[in-house]
Amino acid sequence: MEQLTQKLKSGEMVIQELPMPYVQAGTVLVRNHYSLISAGTESSTVKTARKSLIGKAKERPQQVKLVFDTLKKQGPVQTYRAVMKKLDAYTPLGYSCAGEIVAIGAGINGFAIGDLVACGGLTASHGEVVAVPVNLCVKLAKDADMKLASYNTLGAIALQGIRQADLRLGESCVVIGLGLLGQLTCLMLKAGGIKTFGIDVDDAAVNTAKTYCTSNAWNRTEPGIEIAIDSATGGLGADAVIITAGTSSLDPINLAGTIARKKGTVVVVGAVPTGFDRDPHWYKKELQLKMSCSYGPGRYDLDYEEKGCDYPAAYVRWTENRNMQAFQDMVHSRAIDISYLTSHEVSLDNAPQAYDMIISQSEPFLGVVIKYDISKPLQSEKITVGKSVPAGRVNLAFIGAGSYAQGNLLPNIPRNDKDITCKGVLTNSGTTSKRVAEKFGFEFCTSNIDDILNCDEINTIFITTRHDSHAHYLQQALNKKKHVFVEKPICLTSQELTEIHELYNSLVIRPQIMVGYNRRFAPLAVEMKKRSGGGAMSMIYRINAGSIPAESWIQDVEIGGGRIIGEVCHFVDFLTWFCGSLPVSVHANALADPYNHNDTVAINISFANGSIGTLCYFANGSKTLAKEYVEIYTNGTTSVLTDFSKLEIFGKGKPLRKKILNQNKGQGQMVSEFLDGIKTGKSALISPQEIFTVAKACFAIIESIQTRQVVNI
Repeated sequence: MEQLTQKLKSGEMVIQELPMPYVQAGTVLVRNHYSLISAGTESSTVKTARKSLIGKAKERPQQVKLVFDTLKKQGPVQTYRAVMKKLDAYTPLGYSCAGEIVAIGAGINGFAIGDLVACGGLTASHGEVVAVPVNLCVKLAKDADMKLASYNTLGAIALQGIRQADLRLGESCVVIGLGLLGQLTCLMLKAGGIKTFGIDVDDAAVNTAKTYCTSNAWNRTEPGIEIAIDSATGGLGADAVIITAGTSSLDPINLAGTIARKKGTVVVVGAVPTGFDRDPHWYKKELQLKMSCSYGPGRYDLDYEEKGCDYPAAYVRWTENRNMQAFQDMVHSRAIDISYLTSHEVSLDNAPQAYDMIISQSEPFLGVVIKYDISKPLQSEKITVGKSVPAGRVNLAFIGAGSYAQGNLLPNIPRNDKDITCKGVLTNSGTTSKRVAEKFGFEFCTSNIDDILNCDEINTIFITTRHDSHAHYLQQALNKKKHVFVEKPICLTSQELTEIHELYNSLVIRPQIMVGYNRRFAPLAVEMKKRSGGGAMSMIYRINAGSIPAESWIQDVEIGGGRIIGEVCHFVDFLTWFCGSLPVSVHANALADPYNHNDTVAINISFANGSIGTLCYFANGSKTLAKEYVEIYTNGTTSVLTDFSKLEIFGKGKPLRKKILNQNKGQGQMVSEFLDGIKTGKSALISPQEIFTVAKACFAIIESIQTRQVVNI
């Protein structure tokens, strides 16, 4: 299938042949009939991409700060990889479309193949086929006008702004900014019995509004606008002002303060600054300023948008999905007529030229829609990218290839080793699959797991998806007798661990299992272990983890597993490796937090050989402190490792001190040794017993926090 993409680095737009999106649980696969180009939001994105690197940096100062933070902590190599991953990526454009359902993921009710739907959100992009979460998709009537239905997202945004204004029949509203979003806002206000007025800096937009959707409208440069609005509202001023403009000027917010009535409401929908002048209007009128969050309640909520958990209508009457449905009902019933909004209709092939027209403003435009050729047969085949090469001893595929894989795993796979070939890559996003396949030399990209699992040549699979899918893909790969590298954690529940363990033990020929515990391969850690000797030891590992937002998927128990399962496993493995013995019991205490994330926790671990370890995993510290700090006490020697870049060993005589320029957490060595082990038939880098016991220890940590007791493993 074809999709419109853009590279952030160059701004180049390309219509690409990509694998069809993967149909996950809770999503529907939609064949687009039409999609809408949002001239305001999308043109801003395109303009930024077409700027120089300095221009991009000026546009995104926060990202520049993150780059410098990464440079300080991880060094130039990792920073370069992270930046280039962003710049070289193919970015889909668009977020509003309408089409026909062609496939349905698990757990979805109320939809059927063949239903006509309108979609919103970042996955509702300009492509022939899109995969959309169920709560961002609304069913349409069989006779729906699909071109008009493609205005879905902007209609919901406009409607949410109106709901924030909380207007009543007969009241008045002024809309500042009469572009596509402003026109939609005015249409719905007028249909709802609100006296509607508009203001814009463009004569064409003003005249269009006068013709179709407002009682009156003015160019901002016209004198006496304030007097005209005062007169039109019977001397009260506007009950509400909705700002749908996009500008860096303070004029819209200050104008809103001038024309709003006393105790009126100002709603910000567009991208405008809000540093208004306090006097004379905002303060004396006691105005209320409201922000409108995109499509409505549910936006940016992981449970709502990704898991499909709806809010009860009795308590949240208007969610983003119900806003979309209400907009579509108005369009279908002709309560509002939006047909005049479409000024341009283009094919997907001509979409790049449409963006050029929008950015250059070479001709007047309002709504620009992309029409898709729905007579074209759909093909769900893998996409050949690189040249086919003879199979080697290690023929690998990636399931998932996000930021971590692109920055730390893929760059460390040898490109000139004839014994190692890169066969296939699968990700949720066809754009990511294609880019990774091109950059790292894979033969094909796909969205069909069978293309990976049923390929006889592929004998090694890297699983680097979100945590909740690790166990599922691992079991599928083991059943196909593939060697597996699974990024931590191996699974999220004790039940999954039991199933994996039983499956592995049932295999007559057991392929290798490797979990991405890279820290045991870090050069300074390896040297520290060599110099520490064996036997029982005392170990302290302090992790200044930093906070992660509560809404992050990592904190979600069902998706990321939480930070103990998702990250603390790294440090349990490190101590297990360092002392050379399995953990036998744990005792843990967590600092209370309002979300019960247990991400500030002190953990004591006892090992079979008598060693003891203390893990201090803290999310409430300063970011300026080094993230990781290890102390090992054994045989009259104390070793100190700081952030895997500085090693100090204190014993008899002069202390040994060693420092490396760039932090090295061992990812390169780990990948190299894993692939070499498969190539030469060596035993597993980490024994299955260690892998399973470390996972059990992490589940025991959670149990200990809950019971406040020592838990035996």
